[in-house]
Order: sequence, then structure tokens, then C-alpha cells
Amino acid sequence: MGNSFLARAEHKLFIKAKRAKLKNTTPTIISNNCLGGIISHDLGIQFNSPCINQGMIARDYIKFLKNMDHYLSLTPVPLNTLYRDTKFMMTQLGDIICLFAHEESVEAAISKWEKRKARINKNNMYVFMTDSLECTYDDIKEFDSLPYEHKVIITHKPYPEFKSAHYLTGFENKEEVGVLSDWKSGFLKRRYIDDYDYVSFLNGNLNA
Repeated sequence: MGNSFLARAEHKLFIKAKRAKLKNTTPTIISNNCLGGIISHDLGIQFNSPCINQGMIARDYIKFLKNMDHYLSLTPVPLNTLYRDTKFMMTQLGDIICLFAHEESVEAAISKWEKRKARINKNNMYVFMTDSLECTYDDIKEFDSLPYEHKVIITHKPYPEFKSAHYLTGFENKEEVGVLSDWKSGFLKRRYIDDYDYVSFLNGNLNA
């Protein structure tokens, strides 16, 4: 990752240009990883979704998307354990698990989940997913069939059979997409997710 003065200055201009390009400034971003928070932060927009700084494994996320009204009617319940010995705090939401890693406590995470879910606008919803977090081919197939007008799943290899799949280069030797909020190596300050034109997607110009 570039960290020189010129790289930092260029990155500020890069973010400024993205914000100027964004026309849809009040989207509800649904995601099963940190992408929703990173994208919202870079674009300077409000967190209009509870799916910020949280994660769900792929099969739970598919359940959530298929019956969102039901799961949003529930309040996450703290679990006194971490996800697979990671830093991710776990909560129970009905029959699925929500993971939180960027809050000071699980109680704070639940409080923000409850506050942000009230901001959801189903008429301006954009759904992100990646082929990580235990994602299988059948999960990708099922995601592609979900009745959301704006949805995209970022994948580590091409899946031309699925309209919502977007292949992002750089992870071909992996079994899944890496952490897209991580910085890439090189002079310019860029995250892996910057290789996807999410501004055009949020503007409704990329329909999956």
C-alpha cells in the first residue's frame, strides 16, 4: 500500500471523485461482511442498514436475505463465545448467527444493529455478497436467484452462468475472495474493492 505524501494526497482526490460521482446518496447497503461499512465510510453516507461492521456465513446470509422481514423483527442475543477462536463476537438471531468485530462490546453492536435497522429503505436497497465465509457453488446459485433488483456477488473466479456474479482478479490461486476492504500493494492507496465500480452499482447503472 502506498503511504507517501503523494499517495495519500492522490487517495483523497480519488475518494472526492467517487463522492462527486455518487447520485444515490441514501442507499440501504446489505452485506454479510465489512464491505457495507467501508463503502459507506468512503462515500461519506449514513449507515442506513444494520449490516455494518458485522458478518454472516454464507448459508446464514442466504437465509437472512430470503426472509429478511422475519429476521429484522428479532433482536440479536449475545453468545458467550467467539467465532472459531477469532475476534468475532457472536450473536444469535433466530436460527442464524451474526458476527461482530469492530465494536467495543457485543451489547454496543446489538444497540447499533437495532438503531440502524430502523433506517432501512427497501425501495433503495443494494445487496452485496462475496464467495467467502464458507460460500459454496450452491450458495452462489441461490443468491443469483433471489428477487432483489440490485445485487452482486464478488467472486474469485468467473461464473458466467450467474448474472449477479462479478469476477474480481487477484484471488485466482485462492479458494475464495480475500478481504476486499484490505489495502493492495503498490504506490496508489487502493483497496481490493476499488477494482469494482460500486458507485455505478449504487447509482443503479449496474443491475445484477
